[in-house]
Amino acid sequence: MSELTLDELRTIMTECAGAADGVEPDEDIRDIEFGLLGYDSIALLETAARLERDYGISFEDEAIGQARTPRALLDMVNNALADAV
Repeated sequence: MSELTLDELRTIMTECAGAADGVEPDEDIRDIEFGLLGYDSIALLETAARLERDYGISFEDEAIGQARTPRALLDMVNNALADAV
């Protein structure tokens, strides 16, 4: 896989922690903070574990906590994927 998309991330997050609060399915959530979307630190850790398992990448726990928005998490994942090539 060359790049994780917002739609793929949204699917994984929904499967791990449920749908985002008050968000339309096609709404661009890249720059909305996870807390405002209804995702807490546990939801992010579960999502990170799934991403690590599915995509063969790894994160440091504190790095996941620093990702405040889906854009930041996408950047983190896509950088890890690029480094793995």
